[in-house]
Amino acid sequence: MAQKGVQLDRETFSCSICLDLLKDPVAIPCGHSYCKNCIQSFWDGEDEKRSHSCPQCRQTFTPRPVLVKNTMLAALVEELKKTGLQAAPADHCYAGPEDVGCDFCTGRKLKAFKSCVQCVASYCEKHLQRHYDVAPLKKHKLVEPSQKLQENMCSRHDEVMKMFCRTDQQCICYLCSVEEHKGHDTVSAAAERTERQRELEGSRLNIQQRIQDGEKDVKLLQQKVEVINRSADRAVEDSEKMFTQLIRLMQKRSSDVKQQLRSQQESEVSRVKELQEKLEQEITELKRKDADLKQLAHTEDHNQFLHNYPSLSPLSESTLSSSINIPLRYFEEVTAAVSQVTDELQDVLREKWTNISQTGTEVDVLLSAEPKTRAGFLKYSRDITLDPNTAHTHLLLSEGDRKVTLMSQQQSYSHHTDRFTGWDQVLSRASLTGRSYWEVEWSGGAVGVAVAYKNISRAGGGHECGFGHNDKSWALYCDDDSYIFYHNNVHTPVSGPVSSRLGVYLDHRAGVLSFYSVSDTMTLLHRVHHTFSQPLYAGVGFYYSLGATAEFCKLK
Repeated sequence: MAQKGVQLDRETFSCSICLDLLKDPVAIPCGHSYCKNCIQSFWDGEDEKRSHSCPQCRQTFTPRPVLVKNTMLAALVEELKKTGLQAAPADHCYAGPEDVGCDFCTGRKLKAFKSCVQCVASYCEKHLQRHYDVAPLKKHKLVEPSQKLQENMCSRHDEVMKMFCRTDQQCICYLCSVEEHKGHDTVSAAAERTERQRELEGSRLNIQQRIQDGEKDVKLLQQKVEVINRSADRAVEDSEKMFTQLIRLMQKRSSDVKQQLRSQQESEVSRVKELQEKLEQEITELKRKDADLKQLAHTEDHNQFLHNYPSLSPLSESTLSSSINIPLRYFEEVTAAVSQVTDELQDVLREKWTNISQTGTEVDVLLSAEPKTRAGFLKYSRDITLDPNTAHTHLLLSEGDRKVTLMSQQQSYSHHTDRFTGWDQVLSRASLTGRSYWEVEWSGGAVGVAVAYKNISRAGGGHECGFGHNDKSWALYCDDDSYIFYHNNVHTPVSGPVSSRLGVYLDHRAGVLSFYSVSDTMTLLHRVHHTFSQPLYAGVGFYYSLGATAEFCKLK
């Protein structure tokens, strides 16, 4: 409590102008006390108003009061000084080396509260009060404390630079505008600031919009990461289950084959041993018969020999076969069958694994960005071969089932349920998933380059079978001078340079199908965004153009 009382004394005996202990204290008519020099300097600045005011209560006096030393207050201040106490604000209120100091504080300077652009000076809260009270000063521009106020002064004329030269793009003072900048496009600094402020706000709005768009994209990317992770985790789990089931199936088949072989082995061995026992019994009987015959042969009495001979039983048919042979190997057929199954399984796994690898490596985090150059497209090139079982009977396949020609005569294809019977169309052998790119060289009339689901109808000439005339296929039809895109029986005219080569880009996962005109450069003709629910197959179709051809190009 005593400490608080001492602090109160310090504030009581300090001058509100210099904020220091009173020096030669004087009291003015309103009762407030100041250092004699401080109040004199303050009133000197008010002489032109012919009235003088109190810096604290703003009471005015006319004429200027005569200042008389307050002896009692002076004695108290002197007594206070003897205690060694200093009436000053807390240390954190004083300006340090890195702070802007008040230009009107004497002695140790307080931190500036504001800087005045017109006065080119900085003020603490006490000394700033006049800018709030004096009418002319109220119009001054106050800014945050700054050590760069001199930069607002013209080095040539020592005037505040209130003008801006748009010709030279620099701040100038009024004298500059009528001298070296005469004839230039000059405006007030405030007007230029307003104009630039509008531009700045426009830039900020643009930046903020881009930030919002970027944040949305970041969220979309994060969602895509989550989808990729969930999908990959699910695929890993499902594939592990399926491979486990496959391994179990193989183990069961292996056990079944082993059991079958052992059972057959046991049966064969049992049959052979049974035959062996029979033969051994026959041999024993033959040996006994041979002994009886031997004994009879040595009988000397002729009558006895003849009497006993008829009693001998005739020999039975021998079961001992000279055709019995020992094969070098058993069960070769089973071994060959297992070997054939192994080879076929390896072929299937090798082919399917290629598809799995292509699909697995096509997870693109950058929103499946479509390539920009032909070299970029060629990274996803696919060798397309056509399926003869889908070809209409008037279509001739050649060049390793990569080229198709519309013929007048029917081809000798066998009957197949996958064959188109009413439309001159054909589909590829392999399905397309992930990212794929291929090119088709065409000639001779209206040719349609298409993709379709496998379950597109094949029989008849209805819309449900024609490429682009249903919701199961998409086709770009081209002739010598135009393009038309078809889907779900809706046709859309397409503009672009006509070329004999079309490029098709498919990103099945991202749901993007694009058609390009390919020459020296690639020109986008039409792009489709669709959520594909099934694998797609490449195809071509013809519109009554005998002799027309389409060939899937080798790109690698």
